[in-house]
Amino acid sequence: MVDYTVEIDKVSKRYANHVAVNNLSLRVPKGAVYGLLGPNGAGKTTTIRMILNIIAPDEGTIRILGSDVKDAGISDRIGYLPEERGLYRKMQVRRVLRFLGELKGMKAKVADARINEWMERFELKTAEKDWGLNKIDELSRGMQQKVQFIGTLIHDPELVILDEPFSGLDPINAQALKDAIIELKQRGRTIIFSTHLMDNAERLCDSVCIIARGEKVLDGSITDIKHSHGTRNVALAFNGPPSTGVGPVLSDRSLVDRVDDSNRFFEVELAAGADPQLLLQRILGTGSSIKRFEIVQPSLHQIFLEKVGAKIRLPGNGTRNGADAGLTGSIKLDGVEEGLTDG
Repeated sequence: MVDYTVEIDKVSKRYANHVAVNNLSLRVPKGAVYGLLGPNGAGKTTTIRMILNIIAPDEGTIRILGSDVKDAGISDRIGYLPEERGLYRKMQVRRVLRFLGELKGMKAKVADARINEWMERFELKTAEKDWGLNKIDELSRGMQQKVQFIGTLIHDPELVILDEPFSGLDPINAQALKDAIIELKQRGRTIIFSTHLMDNAERLCDSVCIIARGEKVLDGSITDIKHSHGTRNVALAFNGPPSTGVGPVLSDRSLVDRVDDSNRFFEVELAAGADPQLLLQRILGTGSSIKRFEIVQPSLHQIFLEKVGAKIRLPGNGTRNGADAGLTGSIKLDGVEEGLTDG
């Protein structure tokens, strides 16, 4: 019995003087949803391409479903959705999907039956309209993404690899994709997906691996990772806008080590030895009305920022360790916007 669907052991990959992946080892449990997380340029796509045997590692070994990644027939047991979507735009949808199925060794009749099932599920075939009769370039972007996802799953792969699968999806299509991922897991399939969206990873993944600059910085189950980072975090929300005095309180280094401000919701990491009751009293002293004040485990988003190591500047307090590799964006405290610099 194979306990792991993917086994990567001390793998490295270099391009000239650039080290894309450095001495990476990880194990993807069979039947798990596994997140490969990291900023742009971290080495996620290079790792995925080595798993797919598109490129070969310079050092180390990769085993898929108990066999060497180079063994014949392994690729037919894998479904891959690349980040760079690509379909034959002038071909009819059904013909494209049948072609993709036949490339994986499927008979045309079997492929057609699967195409019908998936198209009905994703509402590309209804009583009123069969979009499978249209050409790819006649479909909306969201519909094209559905077609590409169907092409990934049509041959019922044992390992499904999704590279930034939620990119550009509207909420309805994103929900349909999430439902499909959960169903695949329930059927014993293994799913690896890379993403920048920590909320999706936290909700969907059993385990994750965070890599930065080609090296693993964190690996394990979501439960173990969150538990190991303790309970120094406070979930904070207000009834209406917080008063102007909240910013200075959250910038007090004796109380607060780090803040993630999502406008109406704050995730606060307490300073070492800080008393959460004192923080609560200080915030109430500003006249703000608190809707939620709860000691919680840190979110995966907060753990990602801490582990990847960017520098987040907070008003009046210099820099704080957050996430510097490949992240851009901003954080606000008390109406002041500060940049997340691209390292």
